[in-house]
Amino acid sequence: MKIKYLIVAVLLIAGVSSCKVLSNKAYNALVAERDSLSTRTTSLEAQVAQLQADTARIHRAIADLKGQYNALNDNYAQANKKLDKTNSRVSELSSDLQKREARLKEVEDILKRRDEATNALKAKLQQALLGFQQSGLTVDIRNGKVYVSLADKLLFPSGSINIDDKGKAALKQLALVLNKEPDINIAVEGHTDTKKVINLGQIKDNWDLSVLRATSVTRYLTETENVDPKRLTATGKGQFQPIDPGTTPDALAKNRRIEIVLTPKLDELYNLITK
Repeated sequence: MKIKYLIVAVLLIAGVSSCKVLSNKAYNALVAERDSLSTRTTSLEAQVAQLQADTARIHRAIADLKGQYNALNDNYAQANKKLDKTNSRVSELSSDLQKREARLKEVEDILKRRDEATNALKAKLQQALLGFQQSGLTVDIRNGKVYVSLADKLLFPSGSINIDDKGKAALKQLALVLNKEPDINIAVEGHTDTKKVINLGQIKDNWDLSVLRATSVTRYLTETENVDPKRLTATGKGQFQPIDPGTTPDALAKNRRIEIVLTPKLDELYNLITK
């Protein structure tokens, strides 16, 4: 509206300043021009209002977009932080996994060498004790250990803890192999059947009999055959670890035995596990 009034004022001033009396025609022309200018002014004012409204709307849209951008930026930064933490954790786990795989490989290699050594020891013992295998001697592997099982009749007279000559001959051949294998630990186990011990003097029961027979074998190996006593352990198992749970004479005979358990030293493996 200000533009309209300005135009009218200009026209009036121009008319007055000319100091002329306008004709009807000239006057009508001026009025027509004024109306035209008024119409244009109204249109321009409408356009200005529309542009102002559009500008305000665009400003709001820009503000909204900036807000969304900032929110996305914050989310992106947080996601980056999480990604960095995840990558760091993945890197740690990968490094730990590589170390564990390396240790596992070392353990597997040691166990493989142990199994190879155990099989080689079994073969040597079987060869050295071949002549006694018909008399109740067996050599086998259980749980990574070599078991030399000697029937009681091969080592002792009935009800005795004193080793006879045949038993000494078998132990002598065994000691020849053991003295060449210093990295083998030796456990001597005495086993009996379920029959109760009767009238054996100082021997009160099957526990006593199994222990004393085990110590007799241990003493012979160390004192006569010079096996290092630090390598040996003597134990009595009584009747509680039978080979055959039956009660036939054959089953009872199998259970009366001395078992010499040979275990490769696993210091290397122990040190690796306890790191």
